[in-house]
Amino acid sequence: MNILVYQMDVIPGDPQANREKVGKWLEEQELHDVDLIMLPEMWTTAYTLPELDDIAEDPADSETVRFLKESAERYHVHIMGGSIAVKRNGKVFNRALVVNNRGELVYHYDKMHLVPMLNEPAYLSGGEEPVRVFELDGIKMGVVICYDLRFPEIIRSLALQGCKLLFIPAEWPDSRRTHWDVLSAARAVENQMYVVTCNRPGSYDGITFAGSSAFIDPWGNVLQKGSVEHEETLRQKLELSNVAEVRENVPVFDSRVPSLYD
Repeated sequence: MNILVYQMDVIPGDPQANREKVGKWLEEQELHDVDLIMLPEMWTTAYTLPELDDIAEDPADSETVRFLKESAERYHVHIMGGSIAVKRNGKVFNRALVVNNRGELVYHYDKMHLVPMLNEPAYLSGGEEPVRVFELDGIKMGVVICYDLRFPEIIRSLALQGCKLLFIPAEWPDSRRTHWDVLSAARAVENQMYVVTCNRPGSYDGITFAGSSAFIDPWGNVLQKGSVEHEETLRQKLELSNVAEVRENVPVFDSRVPSLYD
């Protein structure tokens, strides 16, 4: 599977400008052999938390969802649409979106773990549904968002559902970049899956972000890594058949003893 990751800096609080930015980026890419593109967390608004109650989108009538569907169909690519702020029943959620290459929304996930260091719980509501795998081209995949990376339980849940490829869109700060690198590789190794991350660079409201988007294989090898400071596009082909080989060579899942886990 050929994947294109847009390590995108985000224009704060301006969804239309960010959609236009992504649209222009898509026009500039060579997409004929690309299967999937990926965007970062909160790519339409950035972490403009006090503004989200006013600018979060209605998931039933979302301009961004329409944009992703139209783009996926136009370019015939799957889109792991990072995440956006949506407002439902008076609550604002940080929602990941997955659109297939026919322009169909096939999965969404609301970030369940909220970051106390950024005071997220004061502005956002945590997701109320467990993580689930979704399928593109017959391959089981999963997505978690940024801070979720620190909670191996939910990623193991995806692995037990057969996930071979995990996406992690993020706005992870540079002050904790070592954690980003180590935990991303750890999730790949312990679950014997590919991990693809898309983290924004740049800064906003006194926070500098870590960039460092990456493709990591099931052995924990970093196949490609983005810069810390700059916008860029990363392109990588993943041999997803390798997952079965790794799981056969080191049969972690056969060795589990869940009856003894507290």
